[in-house]
Amino acid sequence: MDVSKIKKPLVLSVLFFLPVFFLLLLYPSKHNYETLDVVQTNIPELYDFKTLEGNSIELEDHLSVVGFFGTNPMDDATFALNLKELIYDKFFGFKRFQVLALVPHSAKHQVLELNKELNAFAPLQYWKFAFGTDQAIREAYTNFKITRPLSLNLSSNQVFVVDRERHQRGRLDDRIKSEIKSNAAVYPMTSYDVLEISDLKNKMSDDIRILFTEYRQKRKGNFSSTARRANDLKQ
Repeated sequence: MDVSKIKKPLVLSVLFFLPVFFLLLLYPSKHNYETLDVVQTNIPELYDFKTLEGNSIELEDHLSVVGFFGTNPMDDATFALNLKELIYDKFFGFKRFQVLALVPHSAKHQVLELNKELNAFAPLQYWKFAFGTDQAIREAYTNFKITRPLSLNLSSNQVFVVDRERHQRGRLDDRIKSEIKSNAAVYPMTSYDVLEISDLKNKMSDDIRILFTEYRQKRKGNFSSTARRANDLKQ
């Protein structure tokens, strides 16, 4: 028997079936993943706000990141720059994604300057500055679940994620593994700090990705509302 004639097909078969076998081991029996928690329901629409072009804005049917940039947005330009580079640039191509930056009418001159800076390399098609009265901004902020007060200049370094059903999303339990193991008290994460790079890169980015996964599963009919966020999704 010619061993070389047998050896070659055998090696080719192993090379072909080994990756397939490996993928079958990794492939889960059920497409379960953990959804992102709803921390506040029915966020009101922002009817009292208009964009630079005078258009209305809508939360319904959009996945929105909502921020409050205050009366002097250029003084806190880091808010916008971090949000653009670490969140907007990563997700702006996804359907119905938008960033809404709420500002008072008195900030229009600075908004024009900041908007020019943000659009320097490419138009921010899904980033909208929306103007409202001081009172409208305060009321909009109180609609979100958050313990930190809005600053006197109507700005906040906290931004919020609102889903297509106008529910605020976040984490009801933001403890890390070591804290869970030591039975530390549960604490939530209902907003994201734009001055904390780790918050944006490691938490907010993951959470928005989870939301897009949820909507994709809904379209495919594989969505289960009983599933919670899986730890391995971050990996």
